[in-house]
Amino acid sequence: MFDLYVVTDESLSKGRSNIEIARMAYEGGADVVQLRMKNASKEDMLRDALAIKEIADDMSRFFIVNDNIEVAKESDADGVHLGQSDMPLPEARDFLGYDKIIGISVQTVEQAVEAEGGGADYLGVGSIFSTSTKPDAVQSLGLDAIYTIRQAVDIPIVAIGGINMGNIQSVIRAGADSAAVVSAVVAQDDVKRAAHDLRDLILKARYRMRFVHSLTWIRFRFNIKN
Repeated sequence: MFDLYVVTDESLSKGRSNIEIARMAYEGGADVVQLRMKNASKEDMLRDALAIKEIADDMSRFFIVNDNIEVAKESDADGVHLGQSDMPLPEARDFLGYDKIIGISVQTVEQAVEAEGGGADYLGVGSIFSTSTKPDAVQSLGLDAIYTIRQAVDIPIVAIGGINMGNIQSVIRAGADSAAVVSAVVAQDDVKRAAHDLRDLILKARYRMRFVHSLTWIRFRFNIKN
């Protein structure tokens, strides 16, 4: 579904706007940008959402709004990402329609199974590692959380929380389909390069996993021993 998922945060962006960050992230290869503006007015968030949606459409990328379902609808975003305390999934689906993407934040297998059963399109699993960008999130679930949730659901998993150049491949190997990052892109001097390098690491991890699986199958099929 996605490879690299970038979440905006103007408090980390070194004076650059959400719109500037989104454009550079897309140019670097981000598949999706999520607009997160926790303390902004609806008017300010809608202004940024409309601008980013136009950029996303021009580049054939995805645009997701965090939490604010009204802004998601009015900006014609591709979807919305909801937390456990946000609007219930069935109501969100009725409001947005079945042609939009709805992601749900989860921390447990039970929450993941419930979200999948309720019609979520993907799961945001985290915080996998400790992070200061979302201090209210459950911290450091670890890679085992990705693995156990992967065994329980079939929809895509987006790992989030403390993910950077040093650990992004480990979340893919643990079973995540995508990795969401904030400071690893938003706070970098060269946003475009950071996005490019992170996506490249995701693709390399996925390619290596396919190679290992193929090699294992060949050894099994032809009874090749080490």
